[in-house]
Amino acid sequence: MDYLLTEEQIMIRDLARQIAVEKIVPVRAELDEQNKFPRDIMKSIAQADLYALFIPEAYGGLGKKSLELCIVVEELSKACLGVATTYASSALGTYPILLYGSEEQKKKFLPDVASGKSLVAFGLTEANAGSDASGIQTTAKLEGNEYVLNGTKQWITNGGEAELYTIIAITDKSKGPRGASAFIVEKGTPGFTFGKKENKMGIRASSTTELIFNNCRIPKENLISKQGMGFIIAMKTLDSSRTGVGAMGVGVAQGAIDESISFAKNRVQFGQPITSFQAIQHMFADMQTQTEAARALVYSVARFIDSGAKDFSRASAMAKLFGTDVSMKVTTDAVQIMGGSGYMKEYPAEKMMRDAKILQIFEGANQIQRNVIALDMVREATRAK
Repeated sequence: MDYLLTEEQIMIRDLARQIAVEKIVPVRAELDEQNKFPRDIMKSIAQADLYALFIPEAYGGLGKKSLELCIVVEELSKACLGVATTYASSALGTYPILLYGSEEQKKKFLPDVASGKSLVAFGLTEANAGSDASGIQTTAKLEGNEYVLNGTKQWITNGGEAELYTIIAITDKSKGPRGASAFIVEKGTPGFTFGKKENKMGIRASSTTELIFNNCRIPKENLISKQGMGFIIAMKTLDSSRTGVGAMGVGVAQGAIDESISFAKNRVQFGQPITSFQAIQHMFADMQTQTEAARALVYSVARFIDSGAKDFSRASAMAKLFGTDVSMKVTTDAVQIMGGSGYMKEYPAEKMMRDAKILQIFEGANQIQRNVIALDMVREATRAK
């Protein structure tokens, strides 16, 4: 389908596609097998100004919006979801500063993000605060001109590799979720260390670690917005990023289709390519239809966000939900079409299937997305009475 992309958007897409084909595809199996962080690829992405994409021009960026970010993430995800996750998570970690940071914070931190000098991570999840983000136990106590952080964040993408971390911590336990605040913490700050690198089922190219704060002192100027805004900042950040997760689902689904149809054209059974069999044809038809529907929804929601919409929680939840459910279905079908070969690491389909699963889990499990969508529908119906 023609999504009426501008010449500039097509150029951005083609640039991301070139990096995916030339830099990512040749090493994706190695990155997966070795659980290896793609530092060289991140440098190539930075040199192509793709980290500058989502940063305003005033801070050294290109000033693009959600649709352009989705286009890049989709192309990277076709090649390797682990690499795409590393890139997209830097945008996720930057959103709190973009949305709520002070002018001083933006001037100090965003230029290095735009240049690729600073990779970013978002620290929300804890052992007891996954889907229930209100269960945060990491604390931040103001002492003089510094906040002192104590606690542990779990399963943080880009952990240990990022230079900047946006952290949600409790500043007033008596207020529950309204007692949370958001902070910027720089790598190398005394009292800030990392746990072991997790050995994951998929997206193994991305780094996932614990963040450990032990009397970690940061300047009070590193508070984002004001005390008590942490939960709102976290939710608005996720609203802004979830469309990108849907785009990741579209990308890995399309990558799996491309791999499986290439295989099927050359796989001969009963004297003919398996693409001649109606059962296989119908699977491909469903896979591509579902993926195109997911792409249409993701692009539509991205354009809705870029239009200046104030409330897009339901729309972004739908894009994330549908795009990632499609990715799991399509990658599973790709492995099925390829049969025993699809199950082997010699072919990328099995990696794509393993990778796709996380999309239904992180940045809000898909069951939570269904809650968000349904509750918003109920509220709208109630207001209409």
